[in-house]
Amino acid sequence: MRRRSLLLVAGAGALAACSTPGKGPADPAARRREIDAAVDGALANLYANTKGARELAAKADGILVFPEIVSAGFVVGGSYGQGELRKAGVTVGYYSVGAGSVGLLAGAQTKSMILLFMTPESLRKFESSYGWTAGVDASVVVFDTGAAASVSTETARTPIIGFVRSTAGLMANLSLDGTKFNRLAL
Repeated sequence: MRRRSLLLVAGAGALAACSTPGKGPADPAARRREIDAAVDGALANLYANTKGARELAAKADGILVFPEIVSAGFVVGGSYGQGELRKAGVTVGYYSVGAGSVGLLAGAQTKSMILLFMTPESLRKFESSYGWTAGVDASVVVFDTGAAASVSTETARTPIIGFVRSTAGLMANLSLDGTKFNRLAL
């Protein structure tokens, strides 16, 4: 029991170390502009490199974009990023994302994450929650880069679709379960 508590405390510390609340301008309006520009870039990158993503995004009720999530750790790790929720191309809120992990890991990486809310119900549940957790509050189907490597009609029927990109491209066999999303006061 003591060991588990120690690991949880260490995981929280690692997550806090990865967080970047001081990153970017201190002025909230400037920070919002910085996030807006980064989100535009992340969406342009997704559309340019993932066949069918633009058409799928056009059908989404909402799009949650985290242009940069930093993950780091040594045995115990964490990740953190900031982004925004858009409806019909208009920003309706700013959010943070974080996750902790324990296991065989060492190093750091940066990735972007885009969630498409394909039903009004999935979006409503996300927006009305105080701290939404993937895998607990809803399942997220992460776009599979395998076989077809394009969006299928089967993929389009799921309530929430996730795209995760590293500098090398879309990441496969990835689970977002346990990833926590919170609204930011920006």
